[in-house]
Parts: sequence; structure tokens; C-alpha cells
Amino acid sequence: MPRRRRYDPERRQRVIDAAIRVVGRDGIAGLSHRTVAAEADVPLGSTTYHFASLDELLIAALRQTNEGFAELLRTSDVLADPDADLAVGLARLMGEWLGGERTGVELEYELYLAALRRPALRPVAAEWTDGVIEALSRRTDPVTARAVMALMDGICVQVLLTDISYDETFAREMLARVLVRG
Repeated sequence: MPRRRRYDPERRQRVIDAAIRVVGRDGIAGLSHRTVAAEADVPLGSTTYHFASLDELLIAALRQTNEGFAELLRTSDVLADPDADLAVGLARLMGEWLGGERTGVELEYELYLAALRRPALRPVAAEWTDGVIEALSRRTDPVTARAVMALMDGICVQVLLTDISYDETFAREMLARVLVRG
């Protein structure tokens, strides 16, 4: 008699969460359907049922992790107040984000930069970038918003890849330079 499938509406989400934990712990090189299934405590077939390829699983993980800074930006008052100093607000937000749980920030960037080698991830990385640029464009023009995004990305990558600490004063001053020209 065949085993009945247990209805588990949360299984897909548990697989995504497990993939994020695996990448956070072992990097993308450690990601496989088998490692994710073990981490999620689900049968191997569950991972391949929901995600036929590892790229599909990485896309879902990237979409979920991309919400870190974007959510911080959306929920802050930095973009809402047209009289607030945008450079000050953005530098503060970057400090909050980088000063938070470092594993999450590193994971977000690892998945974001994985698009260099995995073309399937590029549209998702672009969605995230475009979303932040769109949000920033509420306070400045789109070209300046793109320059601000590039500067913030550069500062974050430098902090993550070196042993330098985040310098909010430096970030504020550099953001102000870009925004003055915008």
C-alpha cells in the first residue's frame, strides 16, 4: 500500500529557510538538494519537487534574503521626510544594517554576488537593485539614485571583505557629495 503524502503547506518555506542556513554556514559550494533536505528535515524528493534545480532554490533564497536592507529602507522615515538630510539618514541605515546580525548581511551579499557566476540569479539581483533605486528616486533623480546605490554597495562590500569597521561619518560625507551633485 503506497504511503499517503502528508499535507505540509509550510514545507516549501522550510526548504528555502534551510537553504539559507546551509549557504550561511557552508557557502554556496555547500548547497545541494541533499544538504538542504537534511537541514530542513524533509525527504530529498521534497526539495526537488519544489525546486527542480539548485538555481531555482537559490533564486528563492536570494529573493527572501534581499528583504534585509530593502525592508529597513522601506520602514524607515529616511525617504518619507523631504526635509530630512538623506545622506545622514542613509549612512545611519547602513550602520544599522551592517551593525546587525553579520551572518545575514554576509549571506545577502554572498547570494547577490553569486549572480556573477550564475546567470539565472541576475534578474533577481537586478530586481533588488532596481527596487532600492526606485525607493531612492522618491528623494532624488534616478541617475543620482543609481550612483547612491553603487556607493552604498561599495562601502558595504569593503566593510564585509576587509577588517575595517563601518565608518558612518565617511559614508555620510561621501553620500552627501554624490547627492549634492544630483
